[in-house]
Amino acid sequence: MDFDGISRRGLVMLGCGKMGSAMLAGWLKGGLAPSAVHVIDPHPSDWLRAQGVGVNGPLPADPAVLMIAVKPQMMQAALPQVARFGGGGTLVLSVAAGTPIAAFEAAFGTGTRVVRSMPNTPAAVGKGITAIVGNGDAGADDLDMAEGLLSAIGQVVRLDSEDQIDAVTGVSGSGPAYVFYMIDALAAAGEAEGLPREMAMQLAKATVAGAGALAEAAGETPEQLRINVTSPNGTTQAGLEVLMDAEQGLAPLMRATVKAATGRSRELRG
Repeated sequence: MDFDGISRRGLVMLGCGKMGSAMLAGWLKGGLAPSAVHVIDPHPSDWLRAQGVGVNGPLPADPAVLMIAVKPQMMQAALPQVARFGGGGTLVLSVAAGTPIAAFEAAFGTGTRVVRSMPNTPAAVGKGITAIVGNGDAGADDLDMAEGLLSAIGQVVRLDSEDQIDAVTGVSGSGPAYVFYMIDALAAAGEAEGLPREMAMQLAKATVAGAGALAEAAGETPEQLRINVTSPNGTTQAGLEVLMDAEQGLAPLMRATVKAATGRSRELRG
């Protein structure tokens, strides 16, 4: 990403926890000057203080980007600190869960360019995927800048409307927890068949991580990859006959899981 515009005008981060720190590390590695970054955080980490960025100091008058990365319960108290950046000069980019674009438009005023994003926790190791959507004032250049910044923590997809955020939450936002649970379940099943606990967990973690990496790298679909490793009347087929049961298998369970998470996201949004 070209950081020239940000380097000239500056980037303000409201909050810099695990997600913000992962992004900042990516930007600095990509060539953003530490002097261009200004962080507001009541409890800055030792790592953050060691990066050479501004921490709880003077802010630029007209930053290129305001990154909002505070917890939802802190939002109401935090936004007044940066409300003066509203009105169009600064792109407001939110990675905060649960706060809709309308809330930022109300806080920053008319004409504010807002891009809302929904990252997920693998962003902490640069393997996340983030969905973005802009308001009516955000143009193509704003979405390009948001995508460039968020690419520091993984892949980025663009939504057609903010309403899709709920489904994104159900799939990729909550999805890592589903996979973690699957790892636990797979390891427990291996242990039940006689494997030592630690070995079963190692096998389960590596299998899920490796299969995911292969699915992303291969030119074939996940369906075809499954077919490739399934010998007729073999061990994999025996396992898949249970997993692919139309009524009690994984597919109906995942549909119910994502539907429940998506529905809860809609309820929380009100």
